[in-house]
Amino acid sequence: MKLKLPNPGLDDRIPSHGDLEKMEKDEAGDRPQWDNKAQYLLTCVGFCVGLGNVWRFPYLCQSHGGGAFMIPFLILLVLEGIPLLHLEFAIGQRLRKGSVGVWKSINPYLAGVGIASMLVSFLVGVYYNTIMAWIMWYLFNSFQDPLPWSQCPLNANKTGYVEECARSTTVDYFWYRETLNTSTAIDESGGLQWWMVLALIAAWTVLYVCCIRGIETTGKAVYITSTLPYLVLTIFLIRGLTLKGSTEGIKYLFTPDVDELMNPSTWLDAGAQVFYSFSLAFGGLISFSSYNSVHNNCEQDAVLISIINGCTSVYSATVIYSIIGFRATQKYDDCMGDNILELMNAFNYPENNITQSNYDQVLSHLNHTNPDIIQGLHLQTCNMQTFLSQGVEGTGLAFIVFTEAIIEMPVSPLWSVLFFVMLFCLGLSTMFGSIEGVIAPLLDLKMLPRSWPKEVISGLTCFISLALGLIFALRSGNYWLALFDNFAGSIPLLVIGFFEMIAVVYIYGMDRFNKDLEFMIGHKPNIFWQSTWRVISPLIMIFILIFYFVTQVTKKFTYLVWDQEAENFPTLAERPYPSWIYVIIFILAGVPSLAIPFFALYKLIQRKCCKKKDYSDSTVDTISAKIQMNDKMKF
Repeated sequence: MKLKLPNPGLDDRIPSHGDLEKMEKDEAGDRPQWDNKAQYLLTCVGFCVGLGNVWRFPYLCQSHGGGAFMIPFLILLVLEGIPLLHLEFAIGQRLRKGSVGVWKSINPYLAGVGIASMLVSFLVGVYYNTIMAWIMWYLFNSFQDPLPWSQCPLNANKTGYVEECARSTTVDYFWYRETLNTSTAIDESGGLQWWMVLALIAAWTVLYVCCIRGIETTGKAVYITSTLPYLVLTIFLIRGLTLKGSTEGIKYLFTPDVDELMNPSTWLDAGAQVFYSFSLAFGGLISFSSYNSVHNNCEQDAVLISIINGCTSVYSATVIYSIIGFRATQKYDDCMGDNILELMNAFNYPENNITQSNYDQVLSHLNHTNPDIIQGLHLQTCNMQTFLSQGVEGTGLAFIVFTEAIIEMPVSPLWSVLFFVMLFCLGLSTMFGSIEGVIAPLLDLKMLPRSWPKEVISGLTCFISLALGLIFALRSGNYWLALFDNFAGSIPLLVIGFFEMIAVVYIYGMDRFNKDLEFMIGHKPNIFWQSTWRVISPLIMIFILIFYFVTQVTKKFTYLVWDQEAENFPTLAERPYPSWIYVIIFILAGVPSLAIPFFALYKLIQRKCCKKKDYSDSTVDTISAKIQMNDKMKF
């Protein structure tokens, strides 16, 4: 039995296959085109492959059994990621519109899906470009030798180091005090930090210059921003493999803990990571694909980009953990060195008489003969696995763990510049898609005059985003960014992705979609695409959404603060959110998600109350209509 919901007037809202062919020949469409296929693929790869591949995926591997995490990740990549990626590419290419225009064409009640995508793209873009500002700040400070985070500053009396730095580490101090000047609570704003404001302005200015004329300028920039990270990752891998202990990190990453496969959270995290790493439901991929030739092989593109994305995640994790292995070995050697020095001083051993190879044997002997002295020394516990397991994600990995490893390398400023240039390129190419995910829907909704040039529309979008992003330049900005990261790009994306698949399969119609694909790429989708679109992928998304929602609702919301008055400083202290923060969480996660049913309800009330014409009688601005108008003008 074929299930398809009633959808009157659909044929009047979308261009026919004949219209698409004519548009291809006469160039009647007003949408720009990609210069070549490579430009399009690089743009999509740049949008999909972002900072999350470098700092979130390695952390998830480390925290979910290393190589064992790869199994659910690859399974869900095939069953969830690739089908939805293909669907977004295909529907954008078929209907030739941005995210709002596509869903509005399928059914006016679905315009809320595109609006939700636009809101998520806007909110995520605002905080994502703040991370770009942080990266630019570190990049600017990397042109110094020694690096500013390699040593503690002197106190006011020049008699010692600043206490906060002496009690923590140089990289912690530079991050939390010199860069963020962080407060001790999210409700202690502390005012704007001028250097962060300047960095934010610089980040948005660079993005504006690259996006000034849409894909006409971003299409040129991706030749650098999408390829340079792979070159830098390869350089870091070669360098990492020459460092002591790098193989320990790689072995730790890929050693599977099979028991983790029975843990539901492993599968949930894998599903969420697949979803986020493909940049699905942001609307940017739909817009990018709408600029393609109507006969572009979108199925091949989806498979190719999925393979590149998955391989990049594994490749970057290997690079990251080669460096983490080096850092763990350095910490282990320092720990053992301190213990050996303590023993040599306490028992007057000659230098080099105790080494790492005989340390355990000597310690066991001394503990047997002089237990009181050994207990009084307070020796550290040195365990390589413990140092390797100190995994961190997000900003902690980039601005603390990696910077700490870099200062141990020879010619450290060079490696610092390379690392932050790589992060900058990864983030910038992702921001191209986020901005496209905002601007294209604004044009589809006709919220801005068509007469405005792209330079003005891009500038206005960047300026409003910059103004809102100033909240992250406060002393409490790091806590606000963590809040945005946790909620703006989580539940809304899952909700949007689910509605996208339901809209195409059960409202647009699977039979129609199959004929569209046969027209565009020359053959109907096979049983794999049919089964994943109809059943498997929607069920996976419902499962992830329900369990994610349950875990979030039952969890007590807390955040981590840098507070030198805390008992376990320099370990970050856990604090509960103030009660008013739940309003912000609702705005970030609830408003984009509820935009879908609310807009449908609004259209229903508008139609009932205002006596709107039926869809079949309504005049819709379609490519078909434009082509007919052009024909009349020629006649």
